Amino acid sequence: MAGEIGNVRIVDSTLREGEQFAQAHFTTAQKLEIARLLDAFGVEYIEHTSPVASPQSERDLRALVGLGLRARILTHTRCTLDDVRRAVDCGVHGVNLLFATSEPLRRASHGRTLDQILEQAAACIAWLREAGVEVRFSCEDAFRSDVADLLRIYSAVDALGVDRVGIADTVGIATPRQVERLVSHVRAAVRCDIEWHGHNDGGCAIANAYAALEAGATHIDTTVLGIGERNGIASLSGLIARLYLSDPALVGRYRLELLPRLDARVAEMLGIEIPFNACITSRTAFTHKAGLHTNAVLRDPRAYEPLDPGVFGCSRAVLLGHRLTGRHAIAHRAQTLGVTLSDEQLQRITREIKAHADQRPLSDAEVDALILALAEERRAPANPHPEATSWSTGGLPA
Repeated sequence: MAGEIGNVRIVDSTLREGEQFAQAHFTTAQKLEIARLLDAFGVEYIEHTSPVASPQSERDLRALVGLGLRARILTHTRCTLDDVRRAVDCGVHGVNLLFATSEPLRRASHGRTLDQILEQAAACIAWLREAGVEVRFSCEDAFRSDVADLLRIYSAVDALGVDRVGIADTVGIATPRQVERLVSHVRAAVRCDIEWHGHNDGGCAIANAYAALEAGATHIDTTVLGIGERNGIASLSGLIARLYLSDPALVGRYRLELLPRLDARVAEMLGIEIPFNACITSRTAFTHKAGLHTNAVLRDPRAYEPLDPGVFGCSRAVLLGHRLTGRHAIAHRAQTLGVTLSDEQLQRITREIKAHADQRPLSDAEVDALILALAEERRAPANPHPEATSWSTGGLPA
């Protein structure tokens, strides 16, 4: 039924789509490490570059198959018998065929008619079915293709016995509503599973993947960090966050605590930082700053935390040394240090921290020094000239 998401299966394409990212050049050892991490996390499929791409690509694919992972190993090939034979010879569990079906790509890429596309697809699908491997047939650039043409192709390959059809927003132009409409049309036209592959050129990759699932898709392509051609596709951690927010049971079979390690390792291999706005795994994903927010979060984290950081092996952070800090956050930190402050003292130290932070943010150690300085002042003998006493610098640079 439209709107209900069933058993989601993840086709992680970090080793195929991800290799198309401008800064990617994974070594064999790195590919095998990524594959092991993805397998430990629990993705159902790992997709690798076609073995015809280069001699090393074929060697890497064979090495990947040789790991004996639980995840099924796929490769992405052109719809030609030479390519699919080479893929099956590498021992893969499935072959993901593609053919450009939009008028712009048919004109610029292969020049074939729909009848010629179907004739070529039929030969490859028949050969792969005889070989006993999974078959997916994808129409590249679906959202610049005529819907009637798409449905004709999908219905035909479904009748030929493919395990699933692929719908690809190859240039990232679709909106969630457009995805919902197209996937719904395809769902009504085929009996097989539906795989979704959507690029992020318009900033909708995760939203579009979710819309595809709501409309009847069963498999979603992801990459670690969302890397891929141009600005990539749906990120694995982003999709997991979206599914978890809808129903934690949808992702209950995955080892969610491995996501930060996955993103961190791939970022390290690429020589990039995890994006500041990456769902779950960014450095600030569970960081709270504004006084209004920190007050509520300290009372009940659910107030401003839709995701529980502990589920993902992360922890929350409450920032203190800034001009937006609140007295409740300072009071909480003081209690952690074993210091009890009166309301007047709390107001005073909060003003001091804000005054310092107007010049520059303070480190946690500097905030602690201010709190402890106040505690020492309370224990010191009374000063007959209080106007001469100042703890405001707290040992900080003036």
